[in-house]
Amino acid sequence: MEQIVTTTETLGLERQVRFAAPQQTVYRALTTASGISGWWMPTSGCGEHGGELWLDFPPGPGAMHVDLAQPSSRVQWTVLRCDFLPDWVGTRIRFELRPDGDSGSMLDFRHEGLTDELDCFEQCLQGWDYYLASLHDLVDTGAGRPGDRHRR
Repeated sequence: MEQIVTTTETLGLERQVRFAAPQQTVYRALTTASGISGWWMPTSGCGEHGGELWLDFPPGPGAMHVDLAQPSSRVQWTVLRCDFLPDWVGTRIRFELRPDGDSGSMLDFRHEGLTDELDCFEQCLQGWDYYLASLHDLVDTGAGRPGDRHRR
């Protein structure tokens, strides 16, 4: 299936991504350290409800509290630390999954608090576009592009 990307910058950055894979597969890519490492950044920690995730952002670490991990439907993180982008601290990253077609799924993504008023907005917009496409590739083809954007 083809990826769909839309934007509204009112309360935060929003995107939609369509997957050929079922919700459960996308959910695993959002809640396991190996899954997140496969599309975003090297990650350790626990992606279950109440857990913490530690991401190896260049040039410094990031930490997310897992506010919600509702199997195959919703995931929400609150950014606790982000040395690379301090504007992120206190923002929330939400992933909502729903069925799409016979066996596919749709992801509604929102980074709440990431607005065009922040200095990092354009950089973050490009970053999320890249990494959500990487998530799409990981889930639907088995090969994401974790961290590649920062190596260019």
